[in-house]
Amino acid sequence: MTELLWGKEPARTRGPKPAITLTAIAEAAIAIADAEGLDAVSMQRIAGDLPVTKMALYRYVPGKTELVAVMSDLAMGGPPDRPDLPWREALRTWAIDLYDGFTRHPWLLQSTIGRRLLGPNELAWMERGVAALTGSGLSGGEQLDSILVITSHVRNIAQQSTTFPGHTTGLTEEDWQRSLGEILATEAGRFPHLTTAMRTSAGSENQGLEFGLARILDGLELLISDRTG
Repeated sequence: MTELLWGKEPARTRGPKPAITLTAIAEAAIAIADAEGLDAVSMQRIAGDLPVTKMALYRYVPGKTELVAVMSDLAMGGPPDRPDLPWREALRTWAIDLYDGFTRHPWLLQSTIGRRLLGPNELAWMERGVAALTGSGLSGGEQLDSILVITSHVRNIAQQSTTFPGHTTGLTEEDWQRSLGEILATEAGRFPHLTTAMRTSAGSENQGLEFGLARILDGLELLISDRTG
């Protein structure tokens, strides 16, 4: 697994020149996952999109578990280069960039959970986040925990705002807002506080993303000020 993720496949010294590459296989799998969801990815489906047989794919990757790890790291890509930003703006833009990645490839929310081997791109994201807090006065553990909290918030908002391929509810955000508004219009007496809050809100998931980020960063700013003051 480590060799596959880090592009350290053993060199082939015999046999014909490979017809495809591991990257080509992962790109085909990403296209399927983007269109139909992670569950739709299979060796049979991939073989149908590439000039090889299903069995030939196993010469490049042992199975779906390993393939998902490779395609996840490839889909994430490296973090955008945003140099010379103050720590707070660096973390904010880092979080927005991460959110954009999750919404481009919603299946990443499923494939990047739990304890697993990490690839170079995912570690590059972690490196960029921790780098923003270098010199902040926070310990290494606190820097990592800060990144974990921000990532968890980003993932939660992305989960709520994303329609997963193959699992659509058929509702857009506008549909959902309108439907809830219609219910509360007739049930205001049953849900008075929620009704009042909805009447004075014009929010969206993106506003929730920014609001939560600002509160997390406010807390970090207080902690950093305490450590450096």
